Amino acid sequence: MDALAPEFVTPRREDIRLEAVFHALSDPVRLQIVRALAASEEGRACGTLGLSVSKSTASHHFRVLREAGVIVQREDGRKRLNELRRDDMEARFPGLLETVVSSG
Repeated sequence: MDALAPEFVTPRREDIRLEAVFHALSDPVRLQIVRALAASEEGRACGTLGLSVSKSTASHHFRVLREAGVIVQREDGRKRLNELRRDDMEARFPGLLETVVSSG
């Protein structure tokens, strides 16, 4: 990893906690992010999701989702790509992510 690249802390699969996931999914903006990522086969850059919040507020929402273990972020050149941790979420909480995505 590049020494200047930020480290994106995410919990290991076995450390993802249901309480943290529920908290992360309790906000409408974060739900919008999760649903947009679920509809995409590839990682999406932060600015491509059409969020109606400031950049700093969006960064906060992405951090909450990442630290809860719902998403993973990675640098791709000058972009920060976001992806759902589908396999990890399904392994920890079968059906939860699908239920959340389809409930909207």
